[in-house]
Order: sequence, then structure tokens, then C-alpha cells
Amino acid sequence: MPMLEQRTAYTRVISSKWTSIGILILCEVFALTLWFSATAIVPILRSEYQLGDWQASLFSSGVAVGFVIGTLVSALLGLSDRFDPRRFFSVSALVAAACNGSILLVDPTSWWVIFCRFTTGICMAGLYPVGMKIAASWAEKDTGLLIGLLVGALTLGSASPHLFNAIGGIDWQLTIQVASVCALIAGGLIHFVGLGPQHSIASVFHWKMGLRAWQDKSLRLANLGYFGHMWELYAMWAWIGVFFHASFSKLNLVEDIARFYANTATFLVIAAGALGCLLGGLFADKLGRTTLTILAMLISGSCALLVGFLFGGNPWLLTALCIVWGVAIVADSAQFSSCIVELSEPAYRGTMLTVQTSVGFLLTLVTIHLLPLWVDYTSWHYAFAFLAIGPFLGVVAMWRLRLHPDAIKLAHGKR
Repeated sequence: MPMLEQRTAYTRVISSKWTSIGILILCEVFALTLWFSATAIVPILRSEYQLGDWQASLFSSGVAVGFVIGTLVSALLGLSDRFDPRRFFSVSALVAAACNGSILLVDPTSWWVIFCRFTTGICMAGLYPVGMKIAASWAEKDTGLLIGLLVGALTLGSASPHLFNAIGGIDWQLTIQVASVCALIAGGLIHFVGLGPQHSIASVFHWKMGLRAWQDKSLRLANLGYFGHMWELYAMWAWIGVFFHASFSKLNLVEDIARFYANTATFLVIAAGALGCLLGGLFADKLGRTTLTILAMLISGSCALLVGFLFGGNPWLLTALCIVWGVAIVADSAQFSSCIVELSEPAYRGTMLTVQTSVGFLLTLVTIHLLPLWVDYTSWHYAFAFLAIGPFLGVVAMWRLRLHPDAIKLAHGKR
């Protein structure tokens, strides 16, 4: 009987784990639609309202600025390690939905829209890193897979507005409406997610714990690898849609058809990253975190160098290369976070993850705003080439981490 009871208890834990992870993934997909809900409609606003490049950049970077501030406050106060992460997530999702939905009440070219995007970004600090903390609480030799599933959910959520936009046609308001409703649903569903046996709350918290991310060499190298990855990722996600629109417009297609193809291609490229996250998580748990991150960054950096040469050319070949880029560019994202989970103390994982994402997203502000300036200076043919700097430097950081003694902690000894 004791053996039967133990087996029954184990089965219940496994069932509870995957039920919770499944609901959490759904919550992340729904909530993260907010991030690119306004970015997806930029091509429409540029053509119908003469939206300028600088303001168009702020549709993405406004969220990133808010996210950076939100994560800094969260890290300094240790919010994700001191309170029930589900309640934190729920409140953040509900407030973010309200902020995003308020865009529909004003002129789309007004600066109030940028403020709404900024406040939405602040709320995002309670969604993405908090979701990773919840997922990590269930980890048992599958940290890479679990966090990979969460980042895959983020990727699908980020891609979804482009699909809404393609289906909605010129009705850009549909994209904002659907994204806001999705976030409201996520804020309610999160209460059905359980916390795993690895969950812990910091009994004593001090803001100086955030400095451990830089003082500890192995954590510092993992973060540097992540920063190289982030140099490339969000600039590509923010501008790939505009790139497709510009490229397809050279093919003498009817404007509405070119727009539909561009929106669909953008969705496919970003959504393909979800597959990359899943495969990357499985690969890294079995063969090593630094192995996966180095390989993924070499591929994505190479795509960044090559993609511009297909601008204005064969749309099928261009889309195919961009899908490969979309898979590789985010396949490693979860593994940097997994490194932080495995290299830091359990009670402070939330803070370490928040610090990592805060600085990483601060870096995205540079590339999101530099890219249109670079386009004006060079053209779309070379637009994404400078993004390759990040992943190639990230390879150096992860190779050094691979050689560090603490690398034995990664993926149960698989470097």
C-alpha cells in the first residue's frame, strides 16, 4: 500500500504540474499579445495618418521603456519574490489591458498613445519574468523545456497581433480590441495555476541582492550572452513587418494584397520562434545550454547579415530565410533565463530574472531606434546587418561561461 500511495501521489503531482504549465502558457500567450498590438498596426497608421519614423519607433520602444522601469522597481522592491506571483500577474494583466484599450479613445497619432504604451510596458514587468518564476517552481531536470515553453508563449503572443491585423484588414482597431480582451482573460485564468514544489518566498529581502547579477562571474557571463541576444531580437521583431511591406511593395502587387502578404509573413516569422523555443528547450536540457545558445546565435547572426540581400526579390525565398531567422533568433532566449535559474539562489530567482530582463530590454531601445536611422543611411539591403554584432559577441560570452567551473550546474552537468 505505501508504494501504491506514493505512486498515486506522484501521479497527482505530475498531473497538477502539466495542468498548471498548460494554463500558464495560455495566460502568457494571451497577455503578451499586448506587447506588439500597436506595433503591428504601424504600417497602416504610417499610410493612413502619415505617422513619422520617430513616433513609429516609440510604439515599440515606449513599451520597452515602461518595461525597463517596471522591472527595475520590481527588482529593487523584490516584488516577484515577496508576494504571490499569481496575484502580481493578475493585477498587471488587468491594468495593462485597460491601458492598451484606452488607445481606442484617442487619435492614433497623439502622444497619449505613447503614454498608454509606456504604462502597458510597466505592467509587463508583472507578466513575463513572473511567469518564468512560476514555471521554474515546477522544474525538475526540465528547466530549459519549461522556460522554453513560456518564451514560446511570449513569442506566439507577440506574433498574434500581426495575424489579427492580417485578418482584420484595414480595421486596425480590431487588433487593439482583441489584444486587450486576451489580456483580460489572462488576468482571470492565472488564478487557476498552481505553484510548484520549488516555489519559495524570500524571508528577508535587500535591494543589494540585485547586484549579485554582476558580482558573480558565471551570472555575469550568462547575462552578457542574453544582452547580445536582445541586441538583435526586438529590433528584428519590431521592424520585420515594415521590412516586408517595403519589400513586397516593390513587386507591383495590389496594395491590399501586398499588405495581407506582409502581415501574414510577419506573423509566420515571429510565430516560428515558438517552435524554436520548444526545440531549443529539449535540445538544451539534453545536450547543454551553452551548446544551444552558441549554435542559435551563430545562425541568427548569419541570417541578419544575409536577409537584406533578398530585399525586393523572390518573396518565397525571402520569407523562407526569415522563418529560419525567426526560429533561431529566439531558440536560445529561454536558455539564458534557465542559466540564471540554475546559477542563482532559489529564494531570489525572481529578482535575478527581473534584473536580467530589465537590462536586456533597456538595450533593445538602442537598436529599435537605431534601425530606421540605419535604413535612411544605408537602405533596407543592409538594415539588419548591424544587429549581427550582438549575437556574435554573445557567442564569446557563452563560450567563456562554458569554460567556467560553475557551468557544471547547468542542465545537470550538460554545458
